[in-house]
Amino acid sequence: MTARSPRLSAQEGMFWKTKALEDMSDAEWESLCDGCGRCCLNKLEDEDTGRIYYTHISCKLLDANLCACKDYPNRSDQVPDCVRLTPENVRELSWLPHSCGYKLAAEKRDLYWWHPLISGSSETVHEAGVSVRGRVEASEETVPDEELENHIVSWPAQLPRIAKLKKRPA
Repeated sequence: MTARSPRLSAQEGMFWKTKALEDMSDAEWESLCDGCGRCCLNKLEDEDTGRIYYTHISCKLLDANLCACKDYPNRSDQVPDCVRLTPENVRELSWLPHSCGYKLAAEKRDLYWWHPLISGSSETVHEAGVSVRGRVEASEETVPDEELENHIVSWPAQLPRIAKLKKRPA
C-alpha cells in the first residue's frame, strides 16, 4: 500500500504561505488581520495556570460595530498597554484566537474561507459569526477592572460551526 500524497491547498503560492512574516510588506502584514476584533477584548490571565479568559468588554478604542480601532495609528499613545502584533510576538501570544490570520500565517496554514483575503469581502468574518460585532457588552471605560471577572465569556475562544467549514456555504 502506498502512502497518500499530502493534499495540496488552493492557497499554495499565496504570500502568507510562501513568505516569512518578517519578509512581508506592511500592506501584506496588515491584510492578515481578518477584522474579527477578538484581540481587542479585555482578557484575564490566571496567574497560577496561565489560562486566558476572554470577556465581552472591549478596549475603549474598539468600534464594536466595525470591529476596528477608532484611532489605529495612535492606539499605543492612547492605550499604553495595547499590544502591537509583530512577526516576533504573534508566535508567542497565547491569547490570540486560533483562527487569527497572523497565527495561521506564522504556521503556514490556510486561512479560513471567511478571511477577507480569501473571500474578497470584509463582511464574511461577520457572516461566519467570528467577529465581535453585536457581542460586545461594554467598553473598558464603563467597567472597572475589578469587575472584569463578572464578564468572562467562552465564545471568543471558539469558532462557530459555519466558520469551520472548508468552503463558504451556498
